[in-house]
Amino acid sequence: MCFTGVARAQSNNAELAREYSLNNEHQKAADIYQKLFKQDKQAYFQLYVGELIALKKLNEAEAVARTMVRNYPENYEYVISLSNIYTQQGNPGKAEALYNDLIKNLPANRNAVNMLASQFYQTGNADLAIRVFKRGRELLKDDKAFAYELMALYRYRHDKVSLTEECLNFLPANPLFIGQAKNALASVYEGGPDYDMLKGALLKGLQKDPQEVVYTEMLTWVFIQQKEYDMALNQALALSRRQNNGTAQIDDLCRTLVANSAYDAAIRGYEYIIENTDKASGDYIAARINLIDTRNLKITTGRYNPADLLSLESDYNSLLATYGHNKTTAFAMQKLANLQAFKLHKLPEAKALLEEVVGMAGIDPTLLAACKIDLGDVYLLSNQPWDATLLYSQAEKDNPNTAVAQEAMLRNAKLAYYTGDLAWAKRQLDVLKAATTQLIANDALNLSLLISDNLNVDSTGKALKMYARADLLIFAEQPAKALQTLDSIEKQFPGNTLEADVLMAKARIRIQEKDFTGAVLLLKDITEKHSTDLWADDAVFMLGDIYETQLKDTNMAKTYFQKIITDYPGSLWINDARKRFRALRGDKVS
Repeated sequence: MCFTGVARAQSNNAELAREYSLNNEHQKAADIYQKLFKQDKQAYFQLYVGELIALKKLNEAEAVARTMVRNYPENYEYVISLSNIYTQQGNPGKAEALYNDLIKNLPANRNAVNMLASQFYQTGNADLAIRVFKRGRELLKDDKAFAYELMALYRYRHDKVSLTEECLNFLPANPLFIGQAKNALASVYEGGPDYDMLKGALLKGLQKDPQEVVYTEMLTWVFIQQKEYDMALNQALALSRRQNNGTAQIDDLCRTLVANSAYDAAIRGYEYIIENTDKASGDYIAARINLIDTRNLKITTGRYNPADLLSLESDYNSLLATYGHNKTTAFAMQKLANLQAFKLHKLPEAKALLEEVVGMAGIDPTLLAACKIDLGDVYLLSNQPWDATLLYSQAEKDNPNTAVAQEAMLRNAKLAYYTGDLAWAKRQLDVLKAATTQLIANDALNLSLLISDNLNVDSTGKALKMYARADLLIFAEQPAKALQTLDSIEKQFPGNTLEADVLMAKARIRIQEKDFTGAVLLLKDITEKHSTDLWADDAVFMLGDIYETQLKDTNMAKTYFQKIITDYPGSLWINDARKRFRALRGDKVS
């Protein structure tokens, strides 16, 4: 009971001292900690000395620390504290002498090295912790010892050169840590020169040991970071040929290449997989599908002619003729259907393919939902709105609380808008304004405001309904008909309020046709003549995106992203604009 009472009293006093310290009443805190220190020196040393330092009573703090060093000579904590006091007294030489003595007399013992380095780190002396680990290596005669700890410290210190050297020292014996090494380096590297430094070190390492696989893998990663995609693939292919251990890594790389729009390199990678994979395996079929899908992306994201599209269609049909219509090839069937529906305008063929996929047993649920939405789109374009809304509703119901459900709900709202049921469309759009997916939320907000703004002026919505028909034609990728409809709005409804909306629709058509210069002129028209309109911030952001990704004009891209930040701080694009502006300016963006 007596011991418990003493412990409780100590605890209460310690809590009171802590509160005094937090309130900057350091003398009161020091008085309490002094009493507690006399009862338990080791437990209350740091707290007591901390208050003495706060009171600038450095001589008293020194005396207390020197006493603890004498009484506990094996405990590094007290020597380090005394050294810190010397530093604050303006005696860095004394502090350095103590540090050097600690490191010099360090025993050849891993635990001792770790303990001293840890205590240095905890007192804010990362550089000394590094010295301890390096001394530990010498004592243990092991230049690989403490590599993980040193990498963490170099990363903390943002010492790019030392971190690079340590990673390359560590990885050959620990190749499973390559992912962590990449993350560590990416967290401190700030641009091309840093990756060039790593590239040089890797090439030097490969000269010494051409068979070191981890260096080749790291070099591939460097080329990816520097957007030298062909070089990245060349490295990976050379490694694959040397190891002869399958094509899984090439497949992973190809996915990265596609994500970075490096379609030519990805196509070459998939061709390699096809050449080096058993034709009876699932990997072979997957590579065939991925090859055609990548060609699809290459063609449809650039300028193309009808012959390109027909060649793609032929490739898909040849693949399906060889491997059949089944759950393995369902993804290719979906891609072919989209090509037929939106590029070739072969709606019956697209409908038949998607209906077949939707009716398949054992299909992946995510793919099934996507195909239901796609089939709904085809029904909409085929003037079957009831069938379309049924499929959208199924996709929403089958995937509750997901981005897929929100996309399906947006499709249903747009269907109502396209078909003239503006009031119902607005009710659905108002719900979607709170969507977790920014693109959906932005689309819903813009369309809801478009409807409400125009119905306030014209309750019949006749001009808006014609605009909606043009919008549907844009969705169907029928630009000539869409432009004709848009041009008819002013003729049939002079003085309407849709001028900025028509400009935005025409800009979307120009983008669809890959006429980015034409799109820029229309978007600038919006920003200059309709700077307070619904589409103003969208137009500014789109200009930034076009200048960055299509016209490769970094300065103009920065100008427009900065305009979002300064002129439209409430825009839904603000976070993306800020991130992209900083990246273009050269800031490190996480």
